[in-house]
Amino acid sequence: MNPDIRPPMPRRLDWRIGIAGSGFIVSDCHLVAYRKAGFNPVAIASRSRINAEKTAARHDIPKVCDTFEHLLDDPSIEVLDIAVPPNAQLALIKAACARRTLKGILAQKPLGMDYAEAVEAVRVCEAAGIALAVNQNMRYDPSVFAARQLLDAGALGEPVLASIDMRGIPHWMPWQSELGWVTLRIMSIHHLDCFRYWFARWGEPARIFCSVRSDPRTKFPHADGIAAYILEWDNGLRCVALDDTWTGPAKEGCPADIRIHWRIEGLDGLAMGDLGWCQNPYTTPSTLRWARKGDAGFNEPRWTESWFPDAFIGTMAQLLIALESGAPPAIGGRDNLNTMALVEAAYRSVEQRRSVSLLEITSPNP
Repeated sequence: MNPDIRPPMPRRLDWRIGIAGSGFIVSDCHLVAYRKAGFNPVAIASRSRINAEKTAARHDIPKVCDTFEHLLDDPSIEVLDIAVPPNAQLALIKAACARRTLKGILAQKPLGMDYAEAVEAVRVCEAAGIALAVNQNMRYDPSVFAARQLLDAGALGEPVLASIDMRGIPHWMPWQSELGWVTLRIMSIHHLDCFRYWFARWGEPARIFCSVRSDPRTKFPHADGIAAYILEWDNGLRCVALDDTWTGPAKEGCPADIRIHWRIEGLDGLAMGDLGWCQNPYTTPSTLRWARKGDAGFNEPRWTESWFPDAFIGTMAQLLIALESGAPPAIGGRDNLNTMALVEAAYRSVEQRRSVSLLEITSPNP
C-alpha cells in the first residue's frame, strides 16, 4: 500500500475563522497552513494589538479586534481558533460559549490547566451546542498520519511495541516559567496522544508509569524537564517514550545529535520514522520507512510536507468536516479528555512512584 499523507478536507473552505492569539504558533504555523489550504481567517485579536496588526498584515487578515471580547462579539465568526496560554484558555472558551454565536472552537493543547479544566471546557461547549476540537497537531504530521494508515490496513499486523525517542530542544514559552511546566503538558502530551491515535483500534492504555528529572538548561523552577514513561495495554502492547530536552550540552559547545525518532513493531511488519520539526529549519519534512514480512527491502515514500506548518491544515480541516457532517470532530474535546487524563496520570505516577491507571483519573470514585 502507499499511504496518503493528505488529510481529508471539508467541502466548504470559506468558513469564517476568528483567530485568538498572534504568537509564533499562529503566525508561522496556523495561518501559513490555512492560507496554503485555502481556509478563510477573517479576524484576529491578541493580548497585544500591535502584534495582532503585524500578524494580520503578514497574512492578509482584514479585521483586527482590540480585545478578545470584541472578536467574540462579532456574530459573523463561525469558528474560533484559540492560541493562548493554558491558564487563559478556559475563560475564553466560556466567554465564547456564553454568546452562543459560534459553531466550532479549535482549542490549543493542553485543554486547560489540568483534567478538571478540560472536563469543564467539554461541558460548556456541549451545553452551548458548539463543536470543540483540540489542536493535537502531531496526529497530522505526515509520517504519523501515514503510520496510522498502515496500522488500520493491517500492514504491520498486531502491534507489539512502539517507541518515541525525542532528543530535541524545544523553545519554551515565557508563560511556562510562571506555571512551572516544561515537558509533560507541553511536549509529552503530543506523544501520549500519538500513541492513543495510532492504537485506537486496540482501546485505551490501561496504565502509565512515568519518571522525570529537571533539565539542566532550563533555569526556572520545574520538575518535568526530561521525561521517560511506559504505557501498558491489557492485551500486552507496550509503548515507551523518552522525551529528552537536554540532549547533552548541544547548546554549550558539544556536537549535537538532535532528532525525534519513532518506531512501531508488529507481528507482521515494522515501521519507523523521523519528525523533522526539531531540525533546522523546522520545516524539514518528516520521513517514513516500513516493511512487511517477505518484502525485499523497506518502502520509503517521500514528500515535501512537514509537521510545522502542514499538520495544522489537518487540525482545522477535521473540525470543519465535523461542522459539515454533524459528527464529532476527529480530535474532539471529549476524546481528548483521555489524553489529558494520561498527562495527569503521569504526574501522579511521578509523585507516588508507581504505575497509575487511566481509570484513577477518569473515574476517581468507581
